[in-house]
Amino acid sequence: MKSIQKISVALLPFVLLASGLLAQSPPPVLPNAPAVSLPLVASSQPPTTAIPPVSAAGTGTLTLLTRQEAEKIALANNPRIQISQLIAMVQHQVVRERRADQLPNLNGSLTAVEANDGSRISSGSLAASRLLNHAGTGMQVSQLITDFGRTSNLVASAKLQEKARLADAEASREDIVLATDQVFFAVIEAQETLKVAAQTVTTRQNLTDQVSALASSKLRSDLDLSFAQVNLSQAKLLQLNAQNDLDAAKAALSAVLGYDKLMNFQLVDETGPLPPLAPDPETLIAEAIQNRPDLQSLRLSEEAAQKFSKAQHEQLLPTISALGVVGDTPTGSPQYFTTTWYGAVGGNINIPIFNGFRFAAQASEATLQAQAASEQTRALREQVARDVRTAWLNANNALQLVTVTSELVREANTALDLAKTRYDLGLSSIVELSQAELQQTQAAISNANARSQYNFAISTINFQTGVQP
Repeated sequence: MKSIQKISVALLPFVLLASGLLAQSPPPVLPNAPAVSLPLVASSQPPTTAIPPVSAAGTGTLTLLTRQEAEKIALANNPRIQISQLIAMVQHQVVRERRADQLPNLNGSLTAVEANDGSRISSGSLAASRLLNHAGTGMQVSQLITDFGRTSNLVASAKLQEKARLADAEASREDIVLATDQVFFAVIEAQETLKVAAQTVTTRQNLTDQVSALASSKLRSDLDLSFAQVNLSQAKLLQLNAQNDLDAAKAALSAVLGYDKLMNFQLVDETGPLPPLAPDPETLIAEAIQNRPDLQSLRLSEEAAQKFSKAQHEQLLPTISALGVVGDTPTGSPQYFTTTWYGAVGGNINIPIFNGFRFAAQASEATLQAQAASEQTRALREQVARDVRTAWLNANNALQLVTVTSELVREANTALDLAKTRYDLGLSSIVELSQAELQQTQAAISNANARSQYNFAISTINFQTGVQP
């Protein structure tokens, strides 16, 4: 090959301009929705969130933890949050891919050929016009002028899908908050049950010791002692089961908080006044229809499907684009070239005529997908209304249980005091005292469970209505 004397660098400004067109744009924010603190940036690096250090990990030290603190830790550490954010970031790149069809395409080339100057016939990728000794550089540019709205609708569909993924990320966030509240109150119930069980063991141990002393003095029968020992064994079984339930609930709490080891938390119960309950579920349903992020996601997906359906129908329309090429051949055959540069501009109209009904089938498919998306939105809207009503009924029932169990605790305590007094005076058998102790234990556990269940029912209502914690 003949030596190349020089290579033009005139294309450098155009290449830099092309690289500037690839600058990333920020992702959109979901309209008419609560602020979502998602680190969605156009970056190839996944989002990272530091796990808050907990000094109690792997130690016997108890760390106090409130419900609000548990929710913050779960939102920072739970992997489902990271997954939903990454999926939203993926969809943002899809938007950029769709929008690339609207931007110019620039391609640079550098070609060097050594050929037989007398040969004018070739096959394959080397055209006859290139079978000349030359070295050249050039640039080709193409720009879509119009495809009658197809690309614009594809971009709009991708943007709506991105907003839908943002709504999905917010829905995942609320799912994690609800799951955290559920296990939090489960631990609270287990803690209270274990506390009642431990108190019951202490009380029945004292009674067993008392009856044993009286039986040794022949003031009580061995039957009374047997009943007292049976009741003590039952209390110990209750304590063992309560301890196991507490350990299992703490394991579930550690998992939802994003830890792979068992954390030794001591949960702080909300002992203040119970939160109020809405007087009727209808206002809650209207709020849920407006705020639920999963419902917003389906609505946005429905709109995206409609845009995509319109774009698929527009495949049958022509596509008009402009083309241009410019370059320089500093080294070439002088008998064929009078100047060293070359250039040309032109236009192209691509008209689809027939492709085996592919475009028609794709358009029909997209239309049916849009109709299915609309029905999915309607189905979820009806499900949301049902779930809100169910959550309100459960909360109302739990609130009534709190009132009833509070009265039950007072009555059970009074009955136990009377039964203990009657037994000490010899006016009743130990069976009556045992029954009173059992009722008092059940009442205390029921009251503690009712308060936790009502608090969780309020959290469920907040979740069903899309209210931010």
